[in-house]
Amino acid sequence: IAVTGSDGKTTTTNLIAIMLREAGKRVYLGGNLGVAMLPYLMQIKSIDDFAVMELSSFQLMECQFSPNVAVITNLAENHLDWHRDMNEYLEAKKNIFLHQTPTDCVVLNYDNRYTRGLYGKGKTLWFSLNDAKEKGLLKDDDTVFLDGDNLCLSQNQKIRVLFSEKDILLPGKHNVDNYMTAICAVLPYVPVEVMQRVAKTFGGVEHRIEIVRTLHGVRYYNSSIDSSPSRSTAALSAFPKKVIMIAGGYDKHLDYTPLGKVIRDHVKELILCGKTAPKIRTATESALMRGETLPIYECADLAECVALAHAHAKDGDVVILSPASASFDQFKNFEERGKTFKALVQSLN
Repeated sequence: IAVTGSDGKTTTTNLIAIMLREAGKRVYLGGNLGVAMLPYLMQIKSIDDFAVMELSSFQLMECQFSPNVAVITNLAENHLDWHRDMNEYLEAKKNIFLHQTPTDCVVLNYDNRYTRGLYGKGKTLWFSLNDAKEKGLLKDDDTVFLDGDNLCLSQNQKIRVLFSEKDILLPGKHNVDNYMTAICAVLPYVPVEVMQRVAKTFGGVEHRIEIVRTLHGVRYYNSSIDSSPSRSTAALSAFPKKVIMIAGGYDKHLDYTPLGKVIRDHVKELILCGKTAPKIRTATESALMRGETLPIYECADLAECVALAHAHAKDGDVVILSPASASFDQFKNFEERGKTFKALVQSLN
């Protein structure tokens, strides 16, 4: 089982592995998660063992084979500092299922404009947050969808409730998306009661809306993985009230215009640093309605951002590091950025 996409790859890949393990399967997890799979090769003894991998567009670029189960979480502008253009990026991603056989299956996002038009050579499974009842009976394909608060499965023209959205411990609709994606991938292998148990207990992956601490009634979240506008959009939408957002970083030549509207609706104070700070400021100011104001600050580095957020935050506020940018201007990778943020927050008093 291999997972790719612009957002949600790591959480979805981990969910798939956890669900399979909870169902008693032997699972080898790795790939773009930072764990090489080759050392596991001699340990895999049974045809019933599972290799679960996250794959990036870079890894898929020249790939000429596909997994038995291919998953695309979603597709959006990303890595355009590396790929020649959006088309090259999309073509790389599609390699995850282009070399499948009729006995294989692909899991696709019906709500995403780039994946909706795709179709596998074998079985195609869909997931959808929107227009649930219609999508649940889409072209007779198996579909996992949201109907009210319930995650449902449409299979053989029959609809079955799996479990409630309220059972999911992780916040945000994007995590409902991640669960639906994972369910599609493990559908033949994992009982529904195991899926529900994982939903109630899985606390998430480091650097992905990760709670760092609560200090003087202020909750601090590390979402350093948010290296694109679409990821920050999902993170901000996970909170019911407006937050204090720390953003900015390396410029991957992405369009920040849509993010400006999201910041306008979900952010009470914006604190910026890094190369993309001017772009994010411009997008946000352009999105403000006449007469609207939103405090925007630019800082020299992450330490200054955290200190300013701490000074301004009040009891009940949320402070989130959601950069909407890569980390390479000041950090080796998003993990280093996230660990630095956590250390800075832990040092506050």
